[in-house]
Order: sequence, then C-alpha cells, then structure tokens
Amino acid sequence: MQIYVKKENIDQNVQNISEYLQSSLVFDKPNKSYYFIYNSNGLSFIKDSKNPRQILHIDFLKGALGWRMKRAQHESNLKKALGKNSNQLTIFDATAGLLTDTMIFLSLGHQVVAVEQSKILFSLVSDAIFRAENDIPELKNLKFINGNSIDVYREKNYQFDAVYLDPMYPILKKNIKKSGNLETIKYILKLENLDKNNDEIISMFLESNYRKIIVKRPLKSKKNYSNINYQVKGKTTRFDIYLW
Repeated sequence: MQIYVKKENIDQNVQNISEYLQSSLVFDKPNKSYYFIYNSNGLSFIKDSKNPRQILHIDFLKGALGWRMKRAQHESNLKKALGKNSNQLTIFDATAGLLTDTMIFLSLGHQVVAVEQSKILFSLVSDAIFRAENDIPELKNLKFINGNSIDVYREKNYQFDAVYLDPMYPILKKNIKKSGNLETIKYILKLENLDKNNDEIISMFLESNYRKIIVKRPLKSKKNYSNINYQVKGKTTRFDIYLW
C-alpha cells in the first residue's frame, strides 16, 4: 500500500504511519486502486483511484462527529444503556471503528479502552486523535489499541464496568446512498480479510466474565440471544443489555 504525500508535508507523524502500515511514501499519485493521502489535514484513505471523492477521513473537531460530541448530554438512549451512575465508569469498547460512540463516552466523563482490529482504521483514527488531543482534553481518558478485542479483554487483569459492542451489519439496499463511511469501512475490512460473522464476537464476550455488556443493534433486527436483561429502544436502533 502507498501513501501519497508532497515532500513539504513529510513529518515524523507520516513516517511513523508509513512504518506501522509497512507502506511506502510516494510523491506522484499512485495508479493503484486504493491508497492513502497525507497532507496538512492529516491522513485519508482513497477507496477508488478512479473516484478520488470516495475518501475516508476522520476529524473529531468538526463535521457530524464534532457536532455530536458537543451534544453528548443529549445522547439519552446511550446514557440509559450505561445506567444511572454519577461515578466515572471504565468502559471496554470492543468494536471501536471510528470511535463514534467512544467519543461520546469520553465526553460524558468516562474512561475507555477501545480496540480496533483493522490496522487501516486504527491508523486513520490514531491520526485524528493526534490532531485533536490538544483541543479535546477528554482524550487523556482513552487508551486506543490495535488488536483482537477478545484477546485484549482477556489479557486485562481488572474488571470493566461495561463492555460495549457495536458490530457492523449488512447495508440495506434502500440505505446504500446514506451509508457513506460505512460502505468504505466494509471495503477496508474485506481488504484486510476481517469481514467475518459479527455475531461471533457477541458470543465470545457473552461467554467471558463481565459485569455488563451493551450491544447496539438495528431496532428491528432479530434477537439471537434469549438472556437479554433489558433493552433501551430508539427510533432506528436499540441497546440490548446483559448483566452477569
């Protein structure tokens, strides 16, 4: 894989990214089907060289995520799923992705260990953290790890207050135009051979030791497990809560 960068934009950050991804830095736009771009805005992933508009770029300071973080107190369903607790919680986000919900947990004052298995997504998000850490003090309460989440969870020698799971599900045909980043993420996971059965990770965590597991699902999706203690339902999604 290649990272397209202009010579004046080469810095230690992109060199670290290049080494981590084992990707070469190139100064001419690649003719590969997919590649990275690194510039003053940070790291981006180009899904299709024939359509450079298909870009995945993470920014915690603006856009939809930045707006949502500023309204973290309005995330009533997510807060209900966490439960009534005025203390700081320690949350294990087993399906970190773009840290969409982890950033809400941080904004609510909690500590989070977030794990993402994809090296590409991990690198894109790590770059976004690097650019935002001086403006978002809550990031000091985040530990972001690249690895297999169940393995990382089993290695930890302390109990988390909650395990959070937001596995990906198929994109419905009627939602393809709205899927945006989701479609690109699925492409990346397939590229890295990580597009596996999403229910497997839920089963593995339910078979582990836990205090509380929160699973985010589409509202009308099938209930695959009968031991749900309670649910928090929104307009399009629901949270299934399992208590030990």
